[in-house]
Amino acid sequence: MIRTLVLLCTLCISLQGFAFSEGGDQGAVDTKDEVGEYIQHHIKDAHDFHLFSYTSDNGERKHVGFPLPVILWSSNGLVTFMSSEFHHDDAGKVVVEKGGSKFVKLHSKIYELNPGASEVQFDEHHHAKNAAKVLDFSITKSVFGILLVGLLMLWGFSSLAKQYASKKVPTGFGRVLEPLVIYVRDEIAKPNIGEKKYRKFTGYLLTVFFFIWILNLLGLTPLGFNVTGQLAVTAALAIFTLVIYTFSGNKDYWMHMLWMPGVPVLIRPVLAIIELAGAFLIKPFSLLVRLFANISAGHIVVMSLIAIMFTLKESLGVVGATGLSLVLSFFITLIEVLVAFLQAYIFTMLSALFIGMAVAEHDHDHEHDATGHEIPDAEDVRGDFI
Repeated sequence: MIRTLVLLCTLCISLQGFAFSEGGDQGAVDTKDEVGEYIQHHIKDAHDFHLFSYTSDNGERKHVGFPLPVILWSSNGLVTFMSSEFHHDDAGKVVVEKGGSKFVKLHSKIYELNPGASEVQFDEHHHAKNAAKVLDFSITKSVFGILLVGLLMLWGFSSLAKQYASKKVPTGFGRVLEPLVIYVRDEIAKPNIGEKKYRKFTGYLLTVFFFIWILNLLGLTPLGFNVTGQLAVTAALAIFTLVIYTFSGNKDYWMHMLWMPGVPVLIRPVLAIIELAGAFLIKPFSLLVRLFANISAGHIVVMSLIAIMFTLKESLGVVGATGLSLVLSFFITLIEVLVAFLQAYIFTMLSALFIGMAVAEHDHDHEHDATGHEIPDAEDVRGDFI
């Protein structure tokens, strides 16, 4: 197992390092500015799926990958074409004419040019003067990754469900999934939501756990996915959790939030504002920022350490810079494998905790200890956090 993990990490590092040869259309990435620009490009979404680039014998730059569908709503209505029409241009130089409109792609954003314009021009506030942004519904690299992971999860869990119908013990890849499913159920759902209501929400918790974990692992491969490092994706996941615990909240949850019992009446409106801000802003914000920041930071650190072989090759030499880069990148990638699981666990755990706080029953008929004091149960202790 350890040797397999080491082999995979080494493969990821070597292929990610090879990806630095892309460096745009001009050639290899050598300077610090080029490295910084490449890293920013790496963590962003893209309209095409790019694997790597190389320079042919005649000096022509070749790109290896495949195009993705571009779906736009322009001033002339719906327009569709393949991203290959831009010929890997991201500097706004290539103009694509479709559906009576002209489009250019600049820094991963697509603009519709005004009549007579051939390139985007900006004012001093960096607002386009002769173009407008379009509604972009394209199948980008991140969307492709989401669809891919969705299909993988559908296939994997459908196979596991079919095995349970005919076998007591799953075989094949089902043996890998079953312990993780049981772990999420017994260590995350039950303790935080309670024995009575956990089944209702276990499906969502399993979905979000495996969805985040698999996407995080794909982000460590040479495929270059950074789906969970996109703020829109983490925000959508946080909103799902927000909607679930908001609409699942019981009477006690809303009473404690809007009119906190056991405190002076004059303080209750102030506490209500604080509780509402916590439920609708702070909780979802903590979910989306934690996942987004950790995954993005991990990608930036790994790519920065790989860049050592380019930025320090003059001071350390080619062998020294490459060796230092590989060693540091190797250990950071090992940590990122752990972080991939940890971030999926934390997001799922906090989601279960927030849901558990919303559905907790406040039963006042408790058992008493030898001194006559009430013994609170797990749901009351969790409910006190509201």
